[in-house]
Amino acid sequence: MKKKINTQAIVNELQGSVFFPKRQQEPLKQEDTSSPTLQPPPLTRDTTTPRYHDTKHDTMISSNHDTMASVEETDILEGVRKAVRQFGKEPATQRLTLEEKQALADIEYSYKRQGIRTSGNEIIRIAANYIVREYQQNGANSILAQVLKKLNS
Repeated sequence: MKKKINTQAIVNELQGSVFFPKRQQEPLKQEDTSSPTLQPPPLTRDTTTPRYHDTKHDTMISSNHDTMASVEETDILEGVRKAVRQFGKEPATQRLTLEEKQALADIEYSYKRQGIRTSGNEIIRIAANYIVREYQQNGANSILAQVLKKLNS
């Protein structure tokens, strides 16, 4: 006699797992394909399981309110956070200088010592998403546009 597996119990257990976080089902929307520009994901409250379970640093009130990020900057940062939380499936190759590679390794090591896991890949994805969103918001005044202008002058 074969043993019956309780699949519902397994599904229930996996739904609370860090590796299989719950995802909200949203109805599919018709997207406007006329514009080739990238659009940041809509800003909605993210209810998925946090990537790192660091609850003591979730809410921090700045002691220096003069350095608070603007609303636009906060929107960009939230868009970057959501984009980087998605699992990157597309392979890409970048050519870095030795100094750039060492700087990424230094940053990764610095965060590791603070108990925050990251990787060079994650840091590069953060940078790429930030540059794209900041360009979408600021156009010719963006960091990307300004650096490209100086590189080509």
